[in-house]
Amino acid sequence: MREFMDYIQSAFYAATGWNRDNSYSSLNATADALLNFPTPRGLRLTLGSLATPQFATAYQLGTVGVVDGSVSYLYSSVSLQNAIAQSDKIPLPDLLRSYKPLAELSRGSTGSGSWIQGWDRIEKDTLAYGRLYLPQSMLEALVVKRFTPELQLQVSAVSDQVLRNGGTVLGMVQYDVGKYGVEGLASSDGGLMGVRGLYNFGGDVNKIRPSFATTDENGASNGNGNGNGEREGIYGRFSTGAELYYGTLNKSGGMSVGMRFATLPTYTGTPLTATMTINPLMGNISWSYAVLAGKHCSLASRMDFNVYSYESDWTIGMELWRKKGSWTVAREETILEPAPTTSTRMARSFQAKLEWRLDDPLPVLEAPQVLPPAPAIVAEPAEPIEKKKKDRSFRAKMEWRPDEPEDELIAQTGSDDEEYSGVLKARLDQHMKIGLLWEGRVKSLLFSLGSGIDLRRLDSPFRSLGLEVQFSS
Repeated sequence: MREFMDYIQSAFYAATGWNRDNSYSSLNATADALLNFPTPRGLRLTLGSLATPQFATAYQLGTVGVVDGSVSYLYSSVSLQNAIAQSDKIPLPDLLRSYKPLAELSRGSTGSGSWIQGWDRIEKDTLAYGRLYLPQSMLEALVVKRFTPELQLQVSAVSDQVLRNGGTVLGMVQYDVGKYGVEGLASSDGGLMGVRGLYNFGGDVNKIRPSFATTDENGASNGNGNGNGEREGIYGRFSTGAELYYGTLNKSGGMSVGMRFATLPTYTGTPLTATMTINPLMGNISWSYAVLAGKHCSLASRMDFNVYSYESDWTIGMELWRKKGSWTVAREETILEPAPTTSTRMARSFQAKLEWRLDDPLPVLEAPQVLPPAPAIVAEPAEPIEKKKKDRSFRAKMEWRPDEPEDELIAQTGSDDEEYSGVLKARLDQHMKIGLLWEGRVKSLLFSLGSGIDLRRLDSPFRSLGLEVQFSS
């Protein structure tokens, strides 16, 4: 589960219009989220609060052999009042979903409104974050400074007695223009210096527009999409990149190259992401594939191979969402519907069982014909109805498909049944080690219950077991 402070940092990047996915370090982010999710150990409690739109705090207490904890503070020069900080109102997919579509590329962003046309800056955005770990008295800090829509400076530091020289500092300069992004970094640990970059092509790259995209003479948007003007096929974006680093103190270096293909939100087929990374010096080759197999299921697999030792590793993973039951029929229609019999309540459809939900209620058209027509429907003008049919519902946009009749009913009644009660994540590798994680929400508490299982040691298969609980306001 993402910690509260990481969620607030994401809100800062969203408010300033910075795309964290357009970086070589995020090339395998989707596969890593599905296959490398951490399982909790012991009992851990986190309390967070967005005290003001620009200041957040978090306190954490855990028991893993000994009692430990941490205290965190975060300051943002940009107002984060649009971030939903209440744990009982945060959409679970935003917090827990592993498979997330790529954000559309754009050169510059209006962000919080501080950028004006011409890319002149009224006020530079700044993020300052600090965290103190107790009782070991380890301190970590992060400062992010935004200079222009494309340029950003990030400095992070860790202070601990067990580290060489008592700590380490890492500085990173990031330059992102949408079509490509370059990062230069330097670290005091070993005198490490490096550079990495990512280049995008295909898909929406040739249609990069500022955030205030205009419309043509026909009123059609010049933004991204694969409407009637796009040719049929998989609509996605290719990305290729590399990194090169060298340690000036230990006289050693390394490099890697990689590429990724990912479908865009405008693609109406099955969303997928495929990556390949190569480390030529170490001889490692890695392939990963992730797909959003259904409305509530994501699958991923990864294969690693070393050309020098002929060793190979594989890992498979999945996440399965559970949706709450809700009513999508108006109150008047529910009253007029006849009460279901006992046999009807017990016999759910096969599709409903697969999606872990109750059967959808009967549509309004199947009501008894003896009922008088509703005057509101007769008196409703045709133009507003036509407008609702043109605009896809939020549910259809999240699932990247056209509206269905039930979505139109949801749009008219103003309710949405895309409320989830939790998600089950699981992985399995070639060593027969299983990772299980159940995340969800109970009242105002977010919880994460997980365990690591080793099937090769059947005498004591449970290698770890933990529970994390978070509450924020």
